[in-house]
Amino acid sequence: MHEYAQCAHVYAQTSVPVVTDAQQLERRSAIMRILREGQVRRQEDLVRLLRKAGHEVTQSSISRDLRDLGVLKASGRYVLPAEELTRANGDFGMLAQFVRQLRLAGPTLTVLRTTIGAAQSVAVAIDRADWPEVAGTLSGDDTIFIATASATARDKLVGRLRTLFPV
Repeated sequence: MHEYAQCAHVYAQTSVPVVTDAQQLERRSAIMRILREGQVRRQEDLVRLLRKAGHEVTQSSISRDLRDLGVLKASGRYVLPAEELTRANGDFGMLAQFVRQLRLAGPTLTVLRTTIGAAQSVAVAIDRADWPEVAGTLSGDDTIFIATASATARDKLVGRLRTLFPV
């Protein structure tokens, strides 16, 4: 008898819960709703809230979900990526709290400083806004370089940014 056949009864008795795509989608939707509604500072808190909402979760499944959803940890709490934030709020309101400084660097370059870990979310929001004066963005962990085609375009961008981010 083949060795796999001898072990078949062991595999049949193992009860590992299988999560369907629909369950995973429902759980991830719940995660996004919870993060939009409140301030979650620890994964343990998120696990507790999801279990309370009826989801079977583990720390490792939550960790994977947060990574796959692009969730960031900034200012000591979990935040949704820029696309989700702007879709939920219709503006840059949630991102303003992460922007710390705006500086000019020559006639066509603007530099935004953010809290650690937030630069990419802010840069994505700026890119998705599709402002005509922005030629492109480059972000690191806490710094964003925003290029414009001219000094006039940079001035228009700076006015827009100062309205969104009162720094």
